[in-house]
Amino acid sequence: MPTTEEIYAAIERGKEAVVELFAEVGRQVEELAGQLEKQAEVLKELQNRLSKNSRNSNKPPSSDGYCKPKRTESLRKSGQKPNGGQPGHEGHTLEASDKPDRTNVHEVDRCKDCQASLKDVEAAAYEERQVFDIPAIRIEVTAHRAEIKICPKCGSENKGKFPESVTQPVQYGNGVKTWAAYLTNQHFISVERTAEIFEDLLSHRISEATVLKAGEELSEHLSPAVEAVKEQLRAGEVLNLDESGLRVKGGLHWLHVASTAKLTHYEVHAKRGKEAMDEIGILKDFKGTAVHDHWKPYFKYEQCSHGLCNSHHLRELQFIEKQYQQPWAKEMAELLLEIKDAVEQTQPQADCLLPEQIIGFEVRYDEIVKKGFDTNPRPQSDENEGEVKKRGRSKGTPPLNLLIRLRDFSPEVLAFMYDFRVPFDNNQGERDLRMMKVKQKVSGCFRTVEGAGRFGRVRGYISTARKNAVNVFTAVRDAFCGKPFIPSFEPQ
Repeated sequence: MPTTEEIYAAIERGKEAVVELFAEVGRQVEELAGQLEKQAEVLKELQNRLSKNSRNSNKPPSSDGYCKPKRTESLRKSGQKPNGGQPGHEGHTLEASDKPDRTNVHEVDRCKDCQASLKDVEAAAYEERQVFDIPAIRIEVTAHRAEIKICPKCGSENKGKFPESVTQPVQYGNGVKTWAAYLTNQHFISVERTAEIFEDLLSHRISEATVLKAGEELSEHLSPAVEAVKEQLRAGEVLNLDESGLRVKGGLHWLHVASTAKLTHYEVHAKRGKEAMDEIGILKDFKGTAVHDHWKPYFKYEQCSHGLCNSHHLRELQFIEKQYQQPWAKEMAELLLEIKDAVEQTQPQADCLLPEQIIGFEVRYDEIVKKGFDTNPRPQSDENEGEVKKRGRSKGTPPLNLLIRLRDFSPEVLAFMYDFRVPFDNNQGERDLRMMKVKQKVSGCFRTVEGAGRFGRVRGYISTARKNAVNVFTAVRDAFCGKPFIPSFEPQ
């Protein structure tokens, strides 16, 4: 800014000098305004980052730290369901058994009043109480002996045949392998602690190498089941897809999941995008509707339809409403939930909404998007002539970016309204990823890519068994016996 002396000097030189001085002041003011605008943008972006958490964005809950967001920020509304067990919930009350394994009779020796002997008196009735308990368990050793006989006629030696599974002088059976694989893969118990459990419960300490070998062997037995699940996922009508970072050998890999309500398949890959999806070999041959978030590589598969996760949209809309105070975001969230309720109410009686309902929802959807664009006009380019234009589209604000997605991908956003088989969100895929993230929290990382891949195969098998109401322990034991659980194909 000019000093007092510079102002008086300009006045003495005349009008032209004064005009030139004020023009310079104007340029300085514009420059300062531009700097303030850039600082405001940076500050706003920092505020946006600090305001995001797992309830209003795609950030995982682990990123919330110790400052957990308030419960009132949840997308779930109170009063939707009553407290306690919901209709259809299967109870697990302990009930008396009709055929107890053992019965202990507690005799009456004498009368409590006159002390007369009652040993020879027949009982008039019984009062029964039952105790459910676990009997002592232990390792059982079975010795297999093959006879060796000498033929009396020719003198040749003849030996009996051992079972195919008995190949070593001393070895563990399928029961021990099932326990070891079940504890490490289903409950994420470390190898060392699994060996300790064997020692504490069975009074027999197994080596950590035995535990690891059990997991490797189980993975090998699952090949038929894994291929069957992949084939059924390719042939399905709706497929939930998601991916998440996984630490392997100290570096970042990606865990890909493809699943339905009955099937789960995991794959660990060094890449996140289309290269990994092609190698996995499910999505490239899928012709139904793929439900996922807005990760762009999914849209490169044009042979199938797409549905976007609206839980992601609801979180983003909540963030925009609170951070930017824009009413259209709340209106859009309410509209999406209203359509969801309409679909749920219609499903028991019909497989689609009425045409007038669909048209009405589409009109309201477009009106809200237009209202959002009126609030967030696309910024005009302020590049000066002679400057080199930066490649690509300029970065937009979170409200504008979401509006562009809602406008350009409206069929994918509303896929659940047009086709009742398509879910409102991708919660199925996200739930299937959750337990794998728990495993990473327990273990920290996988030491080898092969180990991570084997664990993914086993967890996919376990998840599929649970979804089909098959006992996990039984499914693991059957796999060791060469009969892995393979779900029957059920068209959706």
